Amino acid sequence: MSAKDKLYSGTELAQEFDLTPQALRFYEEKGLLQPARMGIRRVYTYRDRARLLLIQRLRRLGFSLEDIVQYLSMYGSVGGGQYQLGLEKIEHRMAELLRMRSEIDQTIAELQNLEQEARQKLAAAEHRPRLQVKPRKGTEEPA
Repeated sequence: MSAKDKLYSGTELAQEFDLTPQALRFYEEKGLLQPARMGIRRVYTYRDRARLLLIQRLRRLGFSLEDIVQYLSMYGSVGGGQYQLGLEKIEHRMAELLRMRSEIDQTIAELQNLEQEARQKLAAAEHRPRLQVKPRKGTEEPA
């Protein structure tokens, strides 16, 4: 039996991909996976396993389930439609991440400025002579 002919149980795939069986059923409900049935058991094929690998990869890269459903629904389309859509989604995601990086870089720079100001003020406060406060008349403690 070749690897392409092997069938996987939900438990096997869940363990391999560090998912719960509920996550596999969720992907099934969303139309991302279409396991076969053997009695009441769901069995997953090599194709299902490959799709799950791609789903996990796209999720890790920050693609929404809607994007993934749309991409996988075009699988095997003529004329490279799937790849054109995939390229558009990739470009959009990269632009989004670059924008986020820019915002993070700006926030870090602002925090570094605040840190420097706070360190300077702390150093100045530690080197400033402390004033001796004399008690007011009538507030002195008896000796």
